[in-house]
Amino acid sequence: QVRLVESGGGLVQPGGSLRLSCAVSGSIFSRYAMAWYRQAPGKERELVATITSGGVTNYADFVKGRFTISRDSAENTVYLQMESLKPEDTAVYYCYAKSPAPYPIVYWGLGTQVTVSS
Repeated sequence: QVRLVESGGGLVQPGGSLRLSCAVSGSIFSRYAMAWYRQAPGKERELVATITSGGVTNYADFVKGRFTISRDSAENTVYLQMESLKPEDTAVYYCYAKSPAPYPIVYWGLGTQVTVSS
């Protein structure tokens, strides 16, 4: 059973930083594509950043230059370093994992709340 557990959320002032972590258990982590999504109140869940098993990253335009996704295979953990946070970054952030082909399975964490407010 694959399990994703997010941590690192909290309250931060505009312009501040946070680092989210997602610990993955029960899988061959190094083979999984990973991502972070977020969902603000009253809005659809949206993709924030992705990282392939090979370490290739991609970002939504609204976080480019501010957020960095990374992974540590020794720790079975994926990170989201968030800088220059804005009030509009306030959301629940979810960790996402997808197992490799030919029959990929998607897994989600329960989310961690990030609130950007003065």
